[in-house]
Amino acid sequence: MTQRIDKWLWFVRIFKTRSIATEYIRKGRVSVNGSLVKPAREVQEGDTVTVRKPPVAYTFRIKGLPKSRLGAKLVSDYMENLTPEEELQKLDPNFMAFNVHRDPGTGRPTKKDRRMLDEMIDDWFDWDED
Repeated sequence: MTQRIDKWLWFVRIFKTRSIATEYIRKGRVSVNGSLVKPAREVQEGDTVTVRKPPVAYTFRIKGLPKSRLGAKLVSDYMENLTPEEELQKLDPNFMAFNVHRDPGTGRPTKKDRRMLDEMIDDWFDWDED
């Protein structure tokens, strides 16, 4: 049994809508078993799906193919989260890229400082926005 990747991503609540899932797939942010896919790509149990939602690249193994959108409590029956701990640390507010040291009394960053910070963060995470 197989199912379209865009439907599966929506059914297991990785994306809020199917159209958002399709958009991410078209931008090249979703891969199945290591190769980029199109929204109509069929997936099956055992496939590994990687979804890049900056700044994190999530990895899931398909355990089942639901017939419709699932309640949040049932999602774990249909997928296994294989995302490495290093990737999940990027969401932590104390993560190095978000924790920039500024000396006390220096005030707010200037426009130049802000641009430098933004450039550093963009280089670190490789957002690849279109």
